[in-house]
Amino acid sequence: MSGPLSGKTIVLGVTGSIAAFKAPQIVTRLVGQGANVIVVMTENATRFVTPLTFETLSGNAVVADMFPDRKAGMASLEEAASGPERLRHVHLAEAADLAIIAPATANIIGKMANGVADDFLSTELLAMTCPTIMAPAMNVRMMESDVVRENVEKLEARGIIFAEAEIGRLASGAVGKGRLADPDSIVMIALKLLLPKQDLAGRRVVVSAGPTREPVDPVRFIGNRSSGRMGYALAERALRRGADVVLVSGPSPLDPPDGVECICVETAREMLGVVMKSFAQADLLVMAAAPADYRPAEPSDVKIKKTAERLTLELVRTDDILSEAASVRREGQGIVGFALETNAELEEGRRKLREKNLDIIVVNNPLVEGAGFDTDTNVATILTRSGRELELAKMLKKDLADVILTEVISELGWG
Repeated sequence: MSGPLSGKTIVLGVTGSIAAFKAPQIVTRLVGQGANVIVVMTENATRFVTPLTFETLSGNAVVADMFPDRKAGMASLEEAASGPERLRHVHLAEAADLAIIAPATANIIGKMANGVADDFLSTELLAMTCPTIMAPAMNVRMMESDVVRENVEKLEARGIIFAEAEIGRLASGAVGKGRLADPDSIVMIALKLLLPKQDLAGRRVVVSAGPTREPVDPVRFIGNRSSGRMGYALAERALRRGADVVLVSGPSPLDPPDGVECICVETAREMLGVVMKSFAQADLLVMAAAPADYRPAEPSDVKIKKTAERLTLELVRTDDILSEAASVRREGQGIVGFALETNAELEEGRRKLREKNLDIIVVNNPLVEGAGFDTDTNVATILTRSGRELELAKMLKKDLADVILTEVISELGWG
């Protein structure tokens, strides 16, 4: 799978904690970013999550034993190293671009801090020279104990990065600091370590998101089911990659990402005005919003009473924001559009790409499983002006956002 982490090998160490149930989410997000993920499990970890779960999600054998005479479902080093072609005959410690230990128990933290190597994971950690992220998860009293704090300080002094544990209710019932960091936060740290180059630094990006509401009267409106999730994901990922981001948002229940300039609008006409003004000073417009195609010709100033059996509304076309932006684009500016279609998706996408003078269009069908409204996932095909067509499997919208931005950089020659 293509993505910003394509060509990167990440070793995910999973240790014996109840928080191990979150580790598959980390694998899914990393694979969605294009990474090759090798999971190394301690014996205790296999009591919480089966190796088969990780093998299915990563597409690689799980390493859980030093020797070939192992338990079923756990691969030896030789088997893991002979799986993907790029790992053949190569030691994991040499092949890894990054190691993540999540969850990291007090036990593995203590072993690493004091040079103990009595299982495969602790041995690999001592041999690795790549960046390492530790994501602790344990009881609050253990987290606050002197010995754990000393071990953490030792590792931090050696350059180990810690994904800080969260405060909340723990498995023991106690409330305090000790919950595993959110998988998205862990993956964000990984991305920053593996992608130190801010490939959108110095660029100003305008992203539109969400629906619009076209008033029928003071209490009713015409709208659609867009949640804004795709646009918000694009804004967040563009910001992370160094861009100066303006988010033009229709009504959405989502909170704008920290660091993004968010301008809220209600109608398609308002969105047009803000987008055009913002795009004039920008390098890229990503039109992920779903503005209404029609609006009432004459909205009522007062609430329409429910007196007649039928009510006829005269609708008129709203402005085509993409076409308007494309008509005034200057040389060097990029435009990305979205096409939501329920039939002949690719044909419609190619037509809109050409007629609207876009650089990229992202086509999806809301009737496809995983691509509907108000979901965290999407299934899309990316079409480019240069003729590239990239068909993508179901993935998180955050991961899709990174794929889209990577394609933009390639298509516009910004790399």
